[in-house]
Amino acid sequence: MPKVHVTGFLLCRSLEESDRAAAALPEHIRLSRAEPGCELFEVLRSAADPCRFALRETFRTPEDFDAHQARTRASDWWKQTQHIPRDFKITEIG
Repeated sequence: MPKVHVTGFLLCRSLEESDRAAAALPEHIRLSRAEPGCELFEVLRSAADPCRFALRETFRTPEDFDAHQARTRASDWWKQTQHIPRDFKITEIG
């Protein structure tokens, strides 16, 4: 069964928006890494552009990724960041 790999960027439009995302990020990372099937979950704020966050995620199965998406949509992270533009590439590997 293929793994799901996500790479891309969260592209905040202001430092205020970026700071709100950064404040909600530690709990989002903790919860995501604790999910069944999460093999990799990294989100890093750019030092050169603090309005930009890079991410890499890998989930063991498409079902694990779907469960992650469902959990995320019901989270504080989503409430804080749902309107921030995202530039993600989702691929199945393996």
